[in-house]
Formats: sequence, structure tokens, C-alpha cells
Amino acid sequence: MPEAKQEPLVSIVTPSLNMGRFLEETLRSVLDQDYPHVEYLVMDGGSTDGTLELLQQYEGRLRYISQPDRGQADAVNRGFSVTSGAIFAFLNADDTYLPGAISAAVQAFAEHPEAGVVYGDAWYVAENGSRMAPYPVEAFEAANLARRCFICQPAAFFRRQAFAAVGSLDANLRFALDYDLWIRMARRYPMVKIDRDLATSRIHGSTKTMGETGPAMRETLSVLERHFGYVPYNWVYGYGHHCLTGQPLAIETPRATLSSACYSVALGARYNWRHPLRYCRDILATAKKGLA
Repeated sequence: MPEAKQEPLVSIVTPSLNMGRFLEETLRSVLDQDYPHVEYLVMDGGSTDGTLELLQQYEGRLRYISQPDRGQADAVNRGFSVTSGAIFAFLNADDTYLPGAISAAVQAFAEHPEAGVVYGDAWYVAENGSRMAPYPVEAFEAANLARRCFICQPAAFFRRQAFAAVGSLDANLRFALDYDLWIRMARRYPMVKIDRDLATSRIHGSTKTMGETGPAMRETLSVLERHFGYVPYNWVYGYGHHCLTGQPLAIETPRATLSSACYSVALGARYNWRHPLRYCRDILATAKKGLA
């Protein structure tokens, strides 16, 4: 009898720091998956909120390391180095997988052996876990990646080889570390979308995206400038509008205002002074199509 093909090991890393109020829901969403070959590691940055006591309750079902780190990217990279699954993903301590997410990802990789990344649909959820809005996930188009971060990080899985080949996460980034990773991976590997809800992304006041919108957007503009030599006007407008109005943009489209438009036109000239004609065309096209 021929031997059955061995199903791949999937390694999941959760970086965490004082997220005990959400962490158990995250842990259960991984441990209750129907896929049997999962290696689960929690990288705790030295929490003081009862996280360690919670993790001790799950000893034998997961591993955890608790020590200071240099941030989320550093914790994930160090977790990656001590796991061994052929498929890898990281799930933040306030996000969750939906039932069947890991099985769906494994199946997608089997169907698309050329893919370096597979990703699915996801939901924004409120602090209490109630659904707020679907994450704006799109089928993969490389040209659109510069204009929109349309891949939801908790709903994405990578081949270990691909993650290592692009140099893992940039530990110098605090906010746009996932967006930067998608850009680098897309240049070397096909990325495949799964038409299925895989995860939730929680929105609450303690998230970096909500609490530090300005610094997050500045870092994103820097990442885009570094990779493409150009920052699309929709990103510049979003940042400029936030600077003037304080509007949170995690799940809201920036409002169109004359003052924000004038400010962002000038702001964008600083980033795109090498491409004046392209920038002017971009402004007109964005005004016509909208700021989503």
C-alpha cells in the first residue's frame, strides 16, 4: 500500500504584551481549529496583566516564551526561528481565526503549489467581539498593492521558505510591518486569495492603528516611498486629512474637504517632487474615482 501523503505542519506565532483581556479568545481560536498538525507559540514581551497565569493554564497545548523584545516584528521573527512548520502565520493577541481557517489555508497551498502566500476574507470586530464591517480584501493584483493594503494580516498564511527568503519582518517597523512584507513577497511569489472568511481583526482604543494613526500613516508613506519611489495621492490625502481633522481612518474613508485637499496636494509634492506630472494625474484620477 502506498503511504498517505503527510499533511504539513502549520506554525502559528502570537506576539503579545499586556493583552490578557483578549488573549484567551485568541488562544481558543487557534486551539479549537479542526486541523490536527498545528504548532502554536506565544511570544510574550513581559506582560504584567495576568497573561502568564493564563498561558500556564494551557501548558501542554501550546508553548510560550516570556522575555522583553524590540516590538511586534522582533517577537514574530524570533518565534519564527524556533518553530518548524512548512506553513507559517502570526496572529496578534487581540485577533482570532474563524473555524476551519487553517484547514482552508492548507488546502489552498495544496491547490496552488506555486503560491508563497494565501489569504482570505476577514471582519473588523469591536472590542466586545461583535462584527463591525468586512475588511476590504481584494483578489490579488500587484498594481493595486501600492494604492491599498487589501490583505488582512490575521487572514494570511505563508510558506516558511517564502517568509525566510524575503528576510522575514522588518524589525525597524512598528506599524506597516505587514504591508511592507506583502510588497516584498509579491515581488517574488504568487499570492492567492481564498474566497472564505478566515479571521477577525479587532478594533479598540489600545491598537496602534487607532491610538497612533498619525505615526502609523507616516511610516506607511515612508514604506511606499522606499519600495516604489512614489506615494499615491490617496495615501497622502488620508494622512493630510487626519492631520487636519483627527478623523480615525482604521475603518473609515477620509472625508473630502477643500482644506484637506489643498494641504495634501502640498504635502504630496514633498514626497513626489521627482514625478510632478504623474502626481498631477494621480490627483485628478483620485478625485474622480474617490478616496476609498
